[in-house]
Amino acid sequence: MQWFLQAPGKEGPRGLHMSTVQTHRGLGGLVYLAFAGVLGTYFTFAAVQGDYGMFSRVAIDAEARTLADERDRLQTELAQMENLTHRLSDDYLDLDLLDQQARDVLGYMRADEIAIR
Repeated sequence: MQWFLQAPGKEGPRGLHMSTVQTHRGLGGLVYLAFAGVLGTYFTFAAVQGDYGMFSRVAIDAEARTLADERDRLQTELAQMENLTHRLSDDYLDLDLLDQQARDVLGYMRADEIAIR
């Protein structure tokens, strides 16, 4: 404990030499800053590349756009299928189909048409 002895005029708390007290204070501050730096680095990494980070957000937005495009394509396809299904029902009368059947079965013609046999 000889090196903790006080030099004349440089008294510190509890009889310790001032340079020793300042070294302990500086070391505590350095540890605090290192801990704060590591913690800040961790949170920065998590904000950029974590499960809910910016890169994940960009990937989720791209997938949402892709799924929206697929949904729109499927809705169009569904509307076409519903139209075709409706045409097969008994409630729907297709005038073009009726005209074609009347010409074929009954032999109907318009006045401005010429029939070649």
